[in-house]
Amino acid sequence: MFSFCTDPAALDGLAWLSCYLTTGKHMAFYGAFGTVLLLLAITAPLALAFGFAGASAARGPAPVSWLGKGYIAIVRGVPDIAFFLFFVIALDQMFEWVRHEVKCPGWDQPIYQGNDFIVCPEAKLPLSTAPQWVHEGYGFFLAVLTFAIVFGAFAANVLYGAMRAVPRAQIETAEAYGLSQGQTFWRILVPQMWVYALPGLSNLWMVLIKATPLLFLLGVEDIVYWARELGGTKTPQFTDYPHGDWRMWYFLALLVFYLIFTRVSELVLDRIMARLTLGQATAAGERQRKAAAA
Repeated sequence: MFSFCTDPAALDGLAWLSCYLTTGKHMAFYGAFGTVLLLLAITAPLALAFGFAGASAARGPAPVSWLGKGYIAIVRGVPDIAFFLFFVIALDQMFEWVRHEVKCPGWDQPIYQGNDFIVCPEAKLPLSTAPQWVHEGYGFFLAVLTFAIVFGAFAANVLYGAMRAVPRAQIETAEAYGLSQGQTFWRILVPQMWVYALPGLSNLWMVLIKATPLLFLLGVEDIVYWARELGGTKTPQFTDYPHGDWRMWYFLALLVFYLIFTRVSELVLDRIMARLTLGQATAAGERQRKAAAA
């Protein structure tokens, strides 16, 4: 980045360090922090939407409830790593199969040939002629969708429990006033369930933050990938900045990042919880009333 960085062998001290920390790979490393934050920003509301749909289905009549409870049970019963590695491949092949059926109706060869999954070239995702950012964006899209489906099941379990925790008397009162099932659900049940759901959703948010290194397993160049890549021993070359095994320092930086991020999340979630419980007939709401009266 700096003009004096053209010859790494002629540098030492702070000049060497400033050039080393501003190489192209380090810029990609810094950008990977944005990738993690973008993943969380997209996945969290999407997983909450999956969770709300799953919880709503689980409390509905059969056979809709079977779908909701089955979604919760199946995803929660499979180890996260196994599900991530399986589901990314399954999603990719499903998308390609759909495109294959649409774009190549005259294809006369089997798609599954032994252990190989073969579709026509027009159906491949992404196309081999697509630019690099398309390949990276497609991989990130599959990762986001997989994260949302997995953590949506856990969110569905939390929201389902929160819906059942709303006092039955509230529902009966709404029905006595002539509210329909839909009005009771949206005006009585949903606004009150968040008080009961937030502690579980807070824990789920923390788990989601800690699960972001799984991006590395999904082929996305995230902060774990670059920490391992940059921290490994570099042998002397004309264009390189040689150093020993520095992986400990790079992973220590990741540890500090995650600790700071989770602490900020705790503070924000505490403020949201205080806002939701204000005036509510819950233990937290009772504590607020006693504190205000003291």
